[in-house]
Amino acid sequence: MKQANLFSISLFLLFCSTTLAISPAPAAAPKAPAAKTPHTPNAAAPSPKPLVPTLPQSPDSPDSVPDDITRILKKAKMFSTLIRLLKTTEIMNNINSQLITAKSGGITILAPDDSAFSNLKAGFLNSLNEGQKIELVQFHILPEFVSTSNFDSLSNPVQTVAGKDPVRLPLNVNALGNSVNISTGVVNATILGVVYSDNKLGIYHVDKVLLPLDFFVTDKAPALAPSSLAKAPKDAKDNSSEDDQEETKQDQNKSAAMSLVGIGGTTFMSLGIALVAVATKWS
Repeated sequence: MKQANLFSISLFLLFCSTTLAISPAPAAAPKAPAAKTPHTPNAAAPSPKPLVPTLPQSPDSPDSVPDDITRILKKAKMFSTLIRLLKTTEIMNNINSQLITAKSGGITILAPDDSAFSNLKAGFLNSLNEGQKIELVQFHILPEFVSTSNFDSLSNPVQTVAGKDPVRLPLNVNALGNSVNISTGVVNATILGVVYSDNKLGIYHVDKVLLPLDFFVTDKAPALAPSSLAKAPKDAKDNSSEDDQEETKQDQNKSAAMSLVGIGGTTFMSLGIALVAVATKWS
């Protein structure tokens, strides 16, 4: 009896396992379509970190004082030549005065480092007169604040404090993203980074001194006239001498004639007096 029950149970379990193996698995639920993410434009590259993040404060006063730019450049530790030029040309005081009094606008300085100045031709700075040194410094200053993302909005040639002459003082900026190249017609420079920037003052590190084309443009004198005209002054001198000699001879002849006239007149007068005396005596 027990064996029959065990056999029946075994058959039942075998039937159940066979049924489960044969029965199809339930169909998987259809996948929902993936949600489309909206296209976003590529974000602009982050602005480079300034060498001087904040304005160095004067130990005497927390307010802006006339040596702000000096302290900024000194803290950056690579612009001693530019500092000296700003001081000797007295442009430093003008810049700081404008920054203090200006309510809008601002100033942008393109600052070559000491290495850029050392790469100039030996004795170049010393060969410049005072007016040229002032023009050189002014050529590195834009009379407006330009942020790192606004160089591509500038119109070429760019206005500088030195002027905006496309022939003698061209300054052209080509900006693509964070890459900013500057051409002066003499050199091609690149902005390497930000020295300092706020809403009124921007100082940018450039790898070369921006030499104005004005220093290398010379006005050539017109060509000399043919050799016959070149000798004209000598011929004129000779002709003048001949004329003077002729006039001198004529004057001498006139003087001689006048002398003869004078002598002749005296002689006739004396003769007339003698005749009158003789006539009186005989009468």
